[in-house]
Amino acid sequence: MTSTLDAVGSDARGRGGSPRPQRPERTARSRRMGRSVARAVPLVPAIGLLVVFLVGPILASFYGSFTNSSLTGSAAADTEWIGLKNYIDLFNSPDFPVAVVLTLVFVIGSAVIGQNVMGMVLALLMRHGGRVVGAIVSTFVVGAWVLPEIVAAFASYAFFSSKGTFNAILAAFGIAGPAWLFAFPMLAVILANTWRGAAFSMLVYSAALSEVPPEITEAAEVDGANGVKRFFLVTLPMIRRSISTNLMLITLQTLSVFTLIYVMTGGGPGNKSMTLPVLAYQEAFKFSELGYGTAIATILLLVGAIFAFVYVRALKSEVD
Repeated sequence: MTSTLDAVGSDARGRGGSPRPQRPERTARSRRMGRSVARAVPLVPAIGLLVVFLVGPILASFYGSFTNSSLTGSAAADTEWIGLKNYIDLFNSPDFPVAVVLTLVFVIGSAVIGQNVMGMVLALLMRHGGRVVGAIVSTFVVGAWVLPEIVAAFASYAFFSSKGTFNAILAAFGIAGPAWLFAFPMLAVILANTWRGAAFSMLVYSAALSEVPPEITEAAEVDGANGVKRFFLVTLPMIRRSISTNLMLITLQTLSVFTLIYVMTGGGPGNKSMTLPVLAYQEAFKFSELGYGTAIATILLLVGAIFAFVYVRALKSEVD
């Protein structure tokens, strides 16, 4: 038995009784792990804040969507677990598919098309329109962006109301404008949100366009490409990552727009501008069905996660 232990001990030690040196790859792996841990330590407070103020509320709302939580009545004092009842009632509700479709229309019309295209047009105008034009455009557009949402909502309401600024302009040309907030409520809120949010896309695209090497566009011009061809065949492919990033950010921001729509139309008339955030608010706070409204908010969270997943995959494929 002693000879066996001595053999094991001699095997574990090198010549002269000294410990056997570690393998180089193990040493390098240990150093990399040490560096990773050292880099992660400063992130611990930020991760803790995310858990407390982001993950925590998400989990709490997810749990609440499976309860009969209410603002009034017996359910407010004694909340019970009801399982999937809120989701079953939600998918059986005639208002839910309408809200989903209107939310997608609002996001596509206001963010994907409106803010994205308008931001690119404004960025090109600032780049090629001269210093005076750029100063005027940036002042008015960025001014709309920095306005508090409630102020922008009331300004948009005053612009599109039946006796508002837009109809007054049309009346000056002999045109009788309709009551936009009743006849075309979704168009009115899409245009209002485009006006308010186009500045962000403009700033993103202005920075991206400034990074395009001028010698590449000059080479395309020498090859005979006109301005339109240079833009679509040279400029756009070179800033595609900025376009994907901008689309992801404005899409997620537009999904959560509530104040603008609620002030301008209140989701009406009827349910013609009832997006998911407005529907969730009405069910939770107007009808006091807090658990039911939380279920709608959870669906909205899943829709945002789907959009984010698609955009992240698109960005990852461009990097690869």
